[in-house]
Amino acid sequence: MSGNGKGFSRRDFLKAAGAAGISSLLTGTGAMAGKPGQLAQKKTENPVVPTRPFGKTGVDVSILSLGGIFDIQSNQLVLRRALESGVTYWDTATSYVGGKSEIGIGKYFEKYPEARKKVFLVTKSGASSSRGMTKHLNRSFERMKTDYIDLFFMHAVSGIGEVDDEMKVWAEKAKASGKIRFFGFSTHSNMEECLLGAAKLGWIDGIMMTYNYRLMQADKMKAAVDACAKAGIGLTAMKTQAGSSWVRVGKEDEAASRLIERFRRRGFTEEQAKLKAVWENPKIASICSEMPNLTILMSNVAAALDRTKLSAEDMRLLEHYARETAPGYCAGCTRICEPAYSDHVPIGEVMRYLMYHTYGECDRARALFAKLPGPTRERMSTMDYSRAERRCPQGMPIGRLMREAAEILA
Repeated sequence: MSGNGKGFSRRDFLKAAGAAGISSLLTGTGAMAGKPGQLAQKKTENPVVPTRPFGKTGVDVSILSLGGIFDIQSNQLVLRRALESGVTYWDTATSYVGGKSEIGIGKYFEKYPEARKKVFLVTKSGASSSRGMTKHLNRSFERMKTDYIDLFFMHAVSGIGEVDDEMKVWAEKAKASGKIRFFGFSTHSNMEECLLGAAKLGWIDGIMMTYNYRLMQADKMKAAVDACAKAGIGLTAMKTQAGSSWVRVGKEDEAASRLIERFRRRGFTEEQAKLKAVWENPKIASICSEMPNLTILMSNVAAALDRTKLSAEDMRLLEHYARETAPGYCAGCTRICEPAYSDHVPIGEVMRYLMYHTYGECDRARALFAKLPGPTRERMSTMDYSRAERRCPQGMPIGRLMREAAEILA
């Protein structure tokens, strides 16, 4: 399923595959079709994922986006099945898997050049200067065998001040030359402030942000999404599974069991329900999900095709689960915890690297951790994090997690 593919999603899918044959599931018919809530399009040949308008761009995008945080060179069939299923929004970045994600997309376009026109292609640059952006954009062209990018993101923005006039000038020139169609940024930290700030700028076309059942009910997040919608900014949600990835908390197993049983009775999995909760908001154009194999891809496609709505009780149960497991989830509000120290302590970044490690992306987590300044890594295991813990709205055991990161990511 989205993110890590754990839980009932894979098991249920494989059981159905054994009963009906994998080919029937890949076309949206067979064992998963027939009854409401069974997550398949009914009596429709070759169903495709629905689309939604992407802000004021005039472009409609698939509500499910293929997140390329994997070695796409080795997963070419996933691209083909995604395209056949209507998953035409493909997202990657210059840094993903050391460039293998972009190279894999280029390999596909080289073999199937007609596919390029069908894909809304997105990539990201971690550069903070126009010179760096240009270098990364040209590298993306070379890797992906294309001469334009539909949406080019400035990657991992944590404050709207990073999206400055230099970036605006660069984006305008890149658009005018036909190298990119649209420009925006992705954000994992302080999402609400970034969205609210972008809505006031007047020149941002799209934003990808952490957005899920844990965050979507907060008044500030609602206001931020509304502001972007009014400004015509296309919004893509990521990290939609929002699992308690860092630490197990008291009632998590009990709460998770209730959640899983509830949704299984409704005809879909816990992971699919979390996707559907995000799609309930029509202001979210698409969900970006890492889907490195057919099992996860087709389970997510099935969720996108199904018309069953979550009930008020479903949403209440998700909110209850979010409250009971809050200490196990970093909400990315680094504006609260990190200012507790005069010198920068990258709590939010380290929590994200721990999440990657928990999801099995150990090499990626260690590589990112290694990029932190040496002095920062050296003092991480001996610092006093009590001030940050007192400020954390989630009640996370920050000190224990930072020390754990220093040990397992070194």
